[in-house]
Amino acid sequence: MSESLKKYLFPDHGTRVQAVRLVDAWQAGLAHQQYPACVQTLLGELTVAATLLSANLKFDGSIVLQLQGNGPVALIVVECTSSLNVRASATLREDAVIPDDGDLQSLINPDGQGQFIVVIDPRRSGSHLTPYQGVVPMEGDSVAKVLEHYMRQSQQLDTRLWLAADSRQIGGLLLQRLPDHGGNEHWSESVEPSWERACHLASTVKQEELLTLDPDTLAHRLFWEEQLLMFDPLPVRWHCPCSRERVAEMLRMLGSEEIQDILNERDSIEVACNFCGKPYRFDAVDCAGLFAGQTGQPAPPSMSVH
Repeated sequence: MSESLKKYLFPDHGTRVQAVRLVDAWQAGLAHQQYPACVQTLLGELTVAATLLSANLKFDGSIVLQLQGNGPVALIVVECTSSLNVRASATLREDAVIPDDGDLQSLINPDGQGQFIVVIDPRRSGSHLTPYQGVVPMEGDSVAKVLEHYMRQSQQLDTRLWLAADSRQIGGLLLQRLPDHGGNEHWSESVEPSWERACHLASTVKQEELLTLDPDTLAHRLFWEEQLLMFDPLPVRWHCPCSRERVAEMLRMLGSEEIQDILNERDSIEVACNFCGKPYRFDAVDCAGLFAGQTGQPAPPSMSVH
């Protein structure tokens, strides 16, 4: 299945519309991660939000959305690059009791000390830009409401978000009011500004529609009376940079003696990526080959050896 994010523009150029629905990418993300349903929903909504926001980056970089607090979920991290490669992970506290109806506040922020952090990282662009980090007030009962407040207060952009997630798919819709810079040939006093109209129409969207309709069908159903300008689709994919080669280099860094000590206790070494959970297995023959003169780049400390 080809999965993509679509952008649209109202004729007066006053309102941007973006829509995305992911099935294969979401299933790839969950392939090695098992979470309770409410945690899965929160992770999925944050993944959709990061994807929608990253589509507007003006440089080669990424957006990281991070939730952390003292609730049963210690940490949720989602990263999406400007090329819409996304990855996401959640860390639950050991022996945590997850309520069936858990939401943003109860899972992350039960004591009011939780943090929602937005990081905009331009390091891939090779430019003079420096990373930006903002702490978002945990005001609102959902990821959408918290981010709407952040965009309005910190970015001075009126933004509306509708997010949905379940165990099979995730989807979302974003509206943004664009500033009138003056001299816009598409702007006319005779044309009613589109923002309020767009928000009214989008507010009728249902969770089922976000989860089951492709972007074009969703946009047509909500704005069928509008002559929206349509842009080329932007492909979205799940991507975690972990690899067998990176794991191999990490094991080399442990040294042959420590590797042999581990193998003396078990038949093989199992390593899981701490971000996406993907498992890697090295038996005695694999481990012997690690020290046959190969070289490589050190792996980041994001693997767990078992």
